[in-house]
Amino acid sequence: MLATVLAASAAVLAAPAAGLLGHRALRRAALAERLRITTPNGIDESGFVRIGGIDQWVSIRGEDLRNPVVLEILGGPGASNLVFLPRTRAWERHFTIVRWDMRGAGRTFAATGPAGQGEMSLEQLHRDALEVTEYVRTRLGVPRVVLVANSFGTVLGLRLARSHPELYSAYVGTDQNVIAGGRERSAYDGLVARLRHAGKGKRKELAAVTAMGADKAQWSVEQLSAYNKLVLTTDALSYDTMKTVVIRSLWFSPLHTLRGLRAYLKAMAFSEPLALAAVAVDEWEEGTEFRIPFFVFQGDADVLTPPGPAKRLFDDVTAPVKEFALIRDASHFASFRRPDQFLDLMLAKVLPTCAPRT
Repeated sequence: MLATVLAASAAVLAAPAAGLLGHRALRRAALAERLRITTPNGIDESGFVRIGGIDQWVSIRGEDLRNPVVLEILGGPGASNLVFLPRTRAWERHFTIVRWDMRGAGRTFAATGPAGQGEMSLEQLHRDALEVTEYVRTRLGVPRVVLVANSFGTVLGLRLARSHPELYSAYVGTDQNVIAGGRERSAYDGLVARLRHAGKGKRKELAAVTAMGADKAQWSVEQLSAYNKLVLTTDALSYDTMKTVVIRSLWFSPLHTLRGLRAYLKAMAFSEPLALAAVAVDEWEEGTEFRIPFFVFQGDADVLTPPGPAKRLFDDVTAPVKEFALIRDASHFASFRRPDQFLDLMLAKVLPTCAPRT
């Protein structure tokens, strides 16, 4: 979904100045030290696991194995959450967090490239997610895990939570995507309004967006890329988030070499057709009844996946427990821009629904 926006950083990654490299090395070393887990009952392991017929990267981190287990479903598509580890380090004091680079993403993509990813479909990702869940349950000896999905990952996350309450203790959606079978057009209408307000300076972009129309089922991958880029760069808070949170996290990631960062960007471009495969998903038709606690924590100023549609979906959901909350001063990538607020919500709302471990 965001590959085109992130590609703007490719030139920096390809030919950095010596000074930039030196500063990057110092920051990466400091962040690597911050990521160290030294508690007696902690866990920090990562590596390839055979999932869906291919080797896929799974990371498990936390300071106390007695804490509830969280399985993250990444966004993008193809955007590994591993780059955000330094920003979310505090989460690992309260939860054991599993981060999975699904096929077409992160280290799974980097290991074998496009030829080694196998079937790229929503159905295959669903099967893979169930295998990862079973692996985590066995490896950590837990009956169920908390499902935390962000952005594109919420499409998959809703399906998992709806269909397998025996595997998941709660669903948490952030940057919650609402497609509604193509009926939802709040983000599109908001973009058109911003372009019109910009006047002559955005006349060309306005013409292109209005010519595309709001029906994403009729768009090409290139049109979807151009649309996402405009949505995020025409909004000041979103643009600032891309620069200060996303691209900075990429550049200083202690887990990624320069070659790894290039692979990260290539993975997102490779996986982008999955976003078009999801444009017909209808959350209401698939079902709004959930048999596990259901939470949505949305950025209050998110223009890509606006809070309004997320709240309308939430209002129609039936669940044993449900909570909706806004993350203040947050655009898309809300949980990574405001990780402390997100953690506060997890502790106040989600943690009480998790069975204690002994």
